[in-house]
Order: sequence, then C-alpha cells, then structure tokens
Amino acid sequence: MLGLALALCTLLLLPDLLPPLSTDARITLLVFTLATAAWIATPVDDTYIALGAGLALTVTGVIGSETLFGTLGDATVWLLICAFVLAAAVARTGLAGRAAAFLVSGARTVRQLVHLSTAALVVTAFAVPATSGRAALALPVFLALARALADRRRVVVMLALLFPTVILLSAVATLIGAGAHLITVSVLFEATGQRIGFTQWLLLGLPLAAVSSHLAAEAVLLTTTRRADRAGPVRITAAQVQRHSDRPVTGALTSAEARCAALLGTVVLLWCSEPLHQVPPAVVALIGAVVAASPALGTVRLKEALGTVPWSLLLFMAATTAMGVALAESGAARWLMARLPLTGVPPWAFLGAVVAVSTVAHLILQSRSARSSVLVPLVVAAAAGVGVNPVAAALASTAAAGFCHTLPASAKPVTLYADLPDTPTYTPRDLLRLSAVLAPLTALTVLFFALAVWPLLGVPVLLPR
Repeated sequence: MLGLALALCTLLLLPDLLPPLSTDARITLLVFTLATAAWIATPVDDTYIALGAGLALTVTGVIGSETLFGTLGDATVWLLICAFVLAAAVARTGLAGRAAAFLVSGARTVRQLVHLSTAALVVTAFAVPATSGRAALALPVFLALARALADRRRVVVMLALLFPTVILLSAVATLIGAGAHLITVSVLFEATGQRIGFTQWLLLGLPLAAVSSHLAAEAVLLTTTRRADRAGPVRITAAQVQRHSDRPVTGALTSAEARCAALLGTVVLLWCSEPLHQVPPAVVALIGAVVAASPALGTVRLKEALGTVPWSLLLFMAATTAMGVALAESGAARWLMARLPLTGVPPWAFLGAVVAVSTVAHLILQSRSARSSVLVPLVVAAAAGVGVNPVAAALASTAAAGFCHTLPASAKPVTLYADLPDTPTYTPRDLLRLSAVLAPLTALTVLFFALAVWPLLGVPVLLPR
C-alpha cells in the first residue's frame, strides 16, 4: 500500500505527466493519498494523521486557516458535544437498565428475546451517541441474560453476537449515531450546499435501522443456533438483570430518573419536530445539556459529563472536513472522478458499486469515520458525473459502512463482546460465518432503501434536470 501511495505521489509531483491538474489540486491529492495510506498501513493515531493532513493543506495555502479552525465551530460538532452530556446524564441515572429489563422480561421464546433485545438496542441510539458507549451500556444486560441462560450455551453465544451486530447497524437511525454521519453531512454541505438536519436523517435512517437490525437479528439467530437451541421457553426476570446492575431496574422512578426521562423525552421530541418550531437541533441539544448539568435539575456535573466527550473524534471530524473542502474547492475530486469510466453507467449500478465498496471497506480502513472521510467526498463528486443525487449516494455509502463485523478487530463493539471472562462468546469463525450472510443482506437492504424507499421520503435517485 505504501509503495502504491509513493508511486501515485510521484505522478502528482511531475506536472508534465498530469497537465490538466492545478497546483492546489495536485497538493490536495498528494496529501489525501498519503493520509489514506497512513490510515491503512501505519499504527499512527487516525486523528494525528488527519490533523497533519489538515495542517499541510493550510500551510500550502490550499485552504485558509479559517476553514481548518472553523470546522470545529460547526453546528454538528456542538450537537455531538451536547448529546454526550445528555448521554452521561442518562447513564448516571440507570434509565437504560430499567428500559432493557422491562423489554427482555417480556420474552417467552428465544426468538422473542432476540427481537425484543434488538428493539431495545435500536432505541439506545437516541440516548447514547457512540457505538462503543452503547456497547458498554448494554453489557450488564447481556451478562444478566448469559447467567440466566447458562445451560444453553449456543443461545448465549448468539446473544453475544447479536448485541454488537445490532448496535453497529442501528447507528444509522440518528444523525448522532456515529461520527461518520456528521462527516457525511459536513462533506455534503461543503460540496453541494445541502444540509441534512436531524429530522430528515431520522426520517431516512430510522426505518433502515429498524429493518436492517431485525434482519440481522434473524441472520444471527439462524447462523449461530440450531432448532433444538431455539426450542423451549425463556424466562428472564428483572431480578436476574438487577444482579448485574448497580442501579435499580424495577420499582418507582427516583426523582432524578424522572427528571432525566422527562428531559430526554423533551429533547428528542424537539429534535423530531424541528420543522414546526425551527429551533436548530444543536440549540435544543445545548439547552438540554445545560439543564442536565444544572445544580438544581441536573443529574450529572458538567465537568464529569464533558469528560465523556470524544474530543479526539471531534478533532478528527474537523480535520477531515477540511480535507473534504480542499478536495471539492481545488477541483481534485472532480478531476479524479473524470478519470473513471463512468459514462453510461446506470444509476442503480453506480449505487450498487458504492454500496459494495463501502460494505467491504472496513477490511482496509477499520475506522468508520476514516472510511467516510475517504469515500464520501469521492462518491459525492462521482455521483454528479453520472446524474445520481449526491445525497442518495452519500447516505448509501455511509449506511453501508455500518457493516464491520468480519473480524474481532473490525469495530470496538465487536472487540468488546469477543472476550468476556467466564462467559461463552463467539469465535472468529462465528463472525466469518455470520458475515458471509450478513454482508450481502445488509448491502441489498441499503440498496433497496436508496432505490425504492428514500425516493418516497424526498431523496430521489436522480438529479433533477
């Protein structure tokens, strides 16, 4: 990979070999190529590489310093910061444990347990804006289920695989579900001027998250267990869940829990009703964060809540957004896409290729945010060349990138549940068997939504003529 990157850099540095390319575009492609190679082939921290790339583009004059630093003041960055403060307040009260205990205690069969757990995990996307945070939040619930089903080993292994699978695929439900979503929104805005808000993302992403998560749940169930494992009743009590939680999961809500539940419900409601009141989601989130950390009504101290914010991710997003601006404004992305044989490619074939590449990209780039930083600017530039709506193409790429289940190291939630002391869990072979089914299933689901469902929700496949 490094050899290929150096070869490409040599071509970029020789003006006579690539005459149609401007100096700014050459520098941008050079920096972009080296950054991508470093993300793939070196152990250097992703954020450090992104900051170095952003600095190089600024020092060489491709972008201004106000572009590099201004990305940190973007509304989506503030939305994510405030969402983490709200998530810290929710985690402090134990509301998530109550909700999980309520749902899983209603299961009477293995299949019911699987789909109720899936529904609960999808809902957590609204409360915790990070897949790794959601995985940690759900771990006590899984451990309780594992103890209750200790005599049914394959069912426990299936649940260990179910939790990270659903957490990763359901992140697409909300704009704050993953940092990659915010990168996609920023790249789209810089390249096309179109801003996808919280409500529009929810309208497009939640149905996909629900469908893909429940399809994945069936895939996990059928590839991990046998018919005999799925037979027989299941009975999970709240008391069993309570043994693995340091917060009460039954009984009346405490005053702190009631305040936090009311605050979270109000914030989500205001997010979803943005077209009615016109208050930006970031402002709503900031109000919620201030209330959540207030001495009188809050449930968490602001300093403690800010300690949960992934500042490294925010810096990564800012730097990669600056890289996206450079790719678009320098003409590098358009020049690169013009060299691809896209003339005459049908829209469905283009989207199919985008989804396929995004689905397997985790084998090369493990960071989901890095994948979106590399793929989305190129996808947006290429989409216009074949008459495809850049919004549809970018969303399809980002949604497909949510599949990262092939190896234990492919995603943090997969890594977390792959090694649990004294608890049966999955092996790399289990992951490969599931991936053989889930990869095409997820890709086809995303493609179906991009071609058939999203056009009904206001995102056409083709650009208007």
